[in-house]
Amino acid sequence: MMDQILLVAPLLLPLATAALTAILWRRPAAQRVISLGGAVLLLAAAVALLARTLSGGILTGQMGAWPAPFGIALVVDAFSAVMLVITGLMAVAVAVYSAGQGAAERDRAGFHPLFHGLLLGVAGAFSTGDIFNLYVWFEVMLIASFGLLVLDRTREQLDGGLRYVALNLVGTTIFLLAVGLLFGLTGTLNLADLARVAPAVENQGALAAVAMLLLIAFGAKAAVFPLFNWLPAAYHTASMPVAAIFAALLTKVGVYAIIRVFTLVFAHDTAFFGPLVALVAMATMVTGVLGAAAHYDIRRILSFHIISQIGYMLVGVALMTPLAIAGSILYVIHHIIVKANLFLVAGAIRQAGGSFALARLGGLWVTRPVLGLLFLVPALSLAGLPPLSGFWGKLAVIRASLEAEAWLLAATALLVGLLTLFSMIKIWNEAFWKAAPEGAAALPWTRAERLATLAPIVVLGGTTLAIGLWTEPFMALSIHAADSLLDRQAYIAAVLGERSTAVLAGAVR
Repeated sequence: MMDQILLVAPLLLPLATAALTAILWRRPAAQRVISLGGAVLLLAAAVALLARTLSGGILTGQMGAWPAPFGIALVVDAFSAVMLVITGLMAVAVAVYSAGQGAAERDRAGFHPLFHGLLLGVAGAFSTGDIFNLYVWFEVMLIASFGLLVLDRTREQLDGGLRYVALNLVGTTIFLLAVGLLFGLTGTLNLADLARVAPAVENQGALAAVAMLLLIAFGAKAAVFPLFNWLPAAYHTASMPVAAIFAALLTKVGVYAIIRVFTLVFAHDTAFFGPLVALVAMATMVTGVLGAAAHYDIRRILSFHIISQIGYMLVGVALMTPLAIAGSILYVIHHIIVKANLFLVAGAIRQAGGSFALARLGGLWVTRPVLGLLFLVPALSLAGLPPLSGFWGKLAVIRASLEAEAWLLAATALLVGLLTLFSMIKIWNEAFWKAAPEGAAALPWTRAERLATLAPIVVLGGTTLAIGLWTEPFMALSIHAADSLLDRQAYIAAVLGERSTAVLAGAVR
């Protein structure tokens, strides 16, 4: 019974919080309290779920008492639980930060119901055990994220929001087409059942075509090359709390879907998809970092870096070795924290310097030295400098590439790390080190707003330092999650029962 409560808690908590904050539409202060309380409870439930999966393996639940593969399945293994914990942590950080500058306007526009609607979609995507409900949760995320994106109803936001929705709807349509074709080929949409029957499908060519469609659909969500245009067109228009939660979670759901489906359902066809994903990963790294190097607006630089870093996360699927997948998971954990923190710091820089444009910033190291230090921690971690968290994630990914003799992949990862450092130094030099340009001035910032802004930045920066200086447990957790991903028979047995593993073994061999 407790396991079933833990399974549904990450869905029910954001749903209830969204409903309560919507009911309290005209009471912003109450909305903020309930929003933060809901985020804290989500984090607590996710931590309990992670502890349960680490001690007891994969948790499964069948909604409506319909047995798998016919009913709606919830499945949480170590990888899902890790992603849910990070989701909860980001929810708390952004809920606190959103009480800072501009809170009143955001609250009146409906920030909190949409924010928890987005968390509901993300938690659903990480918890679902069938591919059709993965599609449904993607739609929930799309609706909530569009509302958040146009929250301020500016012309720039509406333009970015329309591009965001248009390009994501293309991906969604391809996803739905792939789901229909997959059901036609296999007769099931349950992920465990798909893993069981996929190797035995007679028409493997058609199955590979469906896998390609899914890779395109998930790749569009993850903003990989060449499907990333929606991200730099939209993220720089959002308010900083919205941009931070987008940067932390939206693209990672696409990465999660790629890792989950291609390690479980299409693991028998890695000879074809491995080199293809490796090419996509390298092109994504290079394109993103070149875009970041070319821009001089902090939001655009950080947006292009999201694209660049997604490439590192695909190395696990490209190589499909235990170390590569563990490295990808560690990199996802690090990147969610660091990238969200950089967007939060960008909001603080705007308050302290009056602009996001580097040409209009300067002198902040003299006036705001603490903010400078708070920027350096995630910035240098993103670039991969030791001993920060990004170093260990990149080290694992590059070492896995070298062990697999993927020399070009390893060299690309190293080169992109250097270019990332260049663009982070560019922000530092322009915003903090050079003299302030004429006319630069701080925006109004009350003490309470400053506290709400800086508190989550300090906590996320401390988390980054903890991962970097105390890496072993995080690496062990990533290895455990990678092992659970590669143990397909354990996943199938947990969802369908022991008898199915024999069928799988016969089909694979």
